[in-house]
Order: sequence, then C-alpha cells, then structure tokens
Amino acid sequence: MNTAKKLSPVPKTSKPTSLAYLVGRLDHILKQRLRDSLAPCGLSVPQYTALSVFRAHGALSNAQLATRTMVSPQSANEMVKQMEGKGWIARTPDPAHGRIIQISLTEAGQAVLADCDAQVAELEGLMFADLDEEAKATLQAQLRGAVRALSVQGL
Repeated sequence: MNTAKKLSPVPKTSKPTSLAYLVGRLDHILKQRLRDSLAPCGLSVPQYTALSVFRAHGALSNAQLATRTMVSPQSANEMVKQMEGKGWIARTPDPAHGRIIQISLTEAGQAVLADCDAQVAELEGLMFADLDEEAKATLQAQLRGAVRALSVQGL
C-alpha cells in the first residue's frame, strides 16, 4: 500500500519567495549593477569594497583585508598588487611586527573611491527609493544583525 502523500501542483506563475532566495537574488543583481557602474572608474567590485574597508578601518594586514572583503588571502594579495600598481594603496612594514605589512589608502585611492561613491549611492537610492531614512536605518540594522547571526566576525 502506498502511503506517500501527494504534493499539490505548484502554479507555474509561482516565484521563490524565501528570504534567503531574495537576498541571494539581490546580491547577484547588485553585483552586476555595481560592476557596470564602477567599470568607468577603473574599479572592480572587490576593489571598491577593499578601498571602502580601508577608509572605514584604516591600515590593515592582507589577512584582515581578505576577511573583511570576503575573498581568499590569495585573491586579496593579487588585488593588493593591482591596487598598489595604480597608486590607490600603500604597503608599509608594521612597526610592532616586522613581518606584517600594513596596507592603507592613499590620496589617489581616496579620490577614486570618492568618485565611485556617487555611483554606489545612486544604485542604493534606486534600490531603496520607497524607504524613508528611518526605514533605511532599520533595514541596515536588521541586515547587520543577520550578518552577525551567521558569522563569527560580524561587520
């Protein structure tokens, strides 16, 4: 005797609605739009992220940069070489630990970052056009909470 329960057919117009799916879809679309917006400035999305991290946190080691930009240490190292070649960052020995190299934003890096900030702000404005400042602050707090709940490092 077959006791398996039959599933009701899913309407063909149905779309995935889970929060995880929607966040993943937003991530995918946002990366595409950021890539297109940042390309005229000569920046990739990971480079923009890295420069933003330096602006927010000051000098970091390659390992810290990799963690904060969500890339492997090897990818961070390649990105650092490219950005240093463009004059956007500088590497200096850490005075307390001779083997650690501190990476920091240069004036040229600050300038290219400022140019790209307007592009990113425009995308965020389009993405959250229906939200007032209070709702944006609430959403930001909720997203930070979600990141903290799923990560060891948090934001």
